[in-house]
Amino acid sequence: MPGLDCSTFLNLSNGNSMSQTTRTLQETLTTLAPAETLQAAKQFFARQNGVYAAFPEQESPQHLTLRGQGGEEIIIGVTPVAGGTRVTGSTYLFDQQLARFFATLSGLAVAANTGGVS
Repeated sequence: MPGLDCSTFLNLSNGNSMSQTTRTLQETLTTLAPAETLQAAKQFFARQNGVYAAFPEQESPQHLTLRGQGGEEIIIGVTPVAGGTRVTGSTYLFDQQLARFFATLSGLAVAANTGGVS
């Protein structure tokens, strides 16, 4: 097509919310204990509708792996911190559902959604 230049690279890596890393690795702080946080995750993802439901596959006192539609994996890790629990979640396709789960948790004064673990 004359006048259409498709050779220009669209750069979205300027740190905005479109970053895949920011969406696939999320972190927050909650006042819940680690065991309560993992139990809340199991309940939250089990009651999601259809393609967004996910069910426990592996778990330990520090983590929970859930499996959803099409084999999609959600991993949630918990670490005790002063006054509560640091919760880290990782997923590729369920990023919105993970963010919604984090929004249901009782927050500490400072909550973070980072592209990396601090």
